[in-house]
Amino acid sequence: MKTRTVFYAILTILFITAGFACAHNNVIDLGTLGGTYSSARSINDNGQIVGQTRDSSGYWIACLFDNTGGGANKNLGSGGDSTIAQSINNSGQSVGTAYSVYGACLFDSQNSGNNKNLGTLGGTYSSAYSINNNGQVVGVADNVFGYDHACLFDKTGGKANKDLGTLGGNYSWAVSINNNGQIAGFARNSSNNNHATLFDPTGGKANTDLGTLGGDHSSSSASCINDSSQIVGAATVGTRYRATLFDSTGGGANKELGTLGGYGSWAYSINNNGQIVGWAENGSGQTLACLFDATGNGNNIDLNTLIDPSSGWTLQYAYDINNNGWIVGQGTFNGQDRAFLLVTPEPATICLFAIAGLMLRRKK
Repeated sequence: MKTRTVFYAILTILFITAGFACAHNNVIDLGTLGGTYSSARSINDNGQIVGQTRDSSGYWIACLFDNTGGGANKNLGSGGDSTIAQSINNSGQSVGTAYSVYGACLFDSQNSGNNKNLGTLGGTYSSAYSINNNGQVVGVADNVFGYDHACLFDKTGGKANKDLGTLGGNYSWAVSINNNGQIAGFARNSSNNNHATLFDPTGGKANTDLGTLGGDHSSSSASCINDSSQIVGAATVGTRYRATLFDSTGGGANKELGTLGGYGSWAYSINNNGQIVGWAENGSGQTLACLFDATGNGNNIDLNTLIDPSSGWTLQYAYDINNNGWIVGQGTFNGQDRAFLLVTPEPATICLFAIAGLMLRRKK
């Protein structure tokens, strides 16, 4: 126990040192498609990035960003159609929503406009949130009764979609699928509370309630599952959400990941090294992009400390981190909402969080 305490103390010192050592202008403005707004939602291990932007006409446009910041961004949608891209796999396949048909969409990776409508569960609405390296797609779709249910989509577009069920309530959403086919998200239980959920991928409805951080009426939601079955998201503490590392067995040993000195936080992504990103409030209530301490000891890092303070950026939301430690999200750049890519040149911080994540996996 003493050895572990000393190790964590050393980690704390190194976290702080690395944070100050990383003050470099290493954040890239990913630009837009003619408008002033953009947001990066997903990055694969090849550095390909998708998200959404607005064009000069104000339409939401699914976008494949030029990761150099050179402005050669690609419109994944079609003319006159608002679209949003949520996830990209290592083969460059991306999914999201096309609002002209209000449906889950597999975007044409060749950018030729041959996008595929993935259908619903018998209703009128669907949206895709995650695609793994095997091309499996999950999200949410209306059933014939008008309820949103977590859905494993037929990736061929043949509409043989699979209803993943709930936890006894009427609603559920699938948000993430790993390369092993495990699916995480949230579902409503019989008490009408939303709980983070590990879904039965067979559609047999043997779903696992991942629980909360305590309290009869608490709620929770899973945002991401990595290939080691580590699941992150958020759960309520009082009336506010806190970033959470969930016990994937459903045993209730969930871990609150803390904030940046404020009250609220949310973990959006965990890579296969156990590195976790999202957002957290500071002591002034400002929302800032955050790299979380996977041990739950609160040594979280404001990603704004890793960039040049005179760069004009405030990084607000970190939505994804790939297995190389590259982070994408949304912030303000000279007052405009812009997608960013953060490539950390200083390896110390990333290595330390990787060690913390691996330690956590060994302990489990």
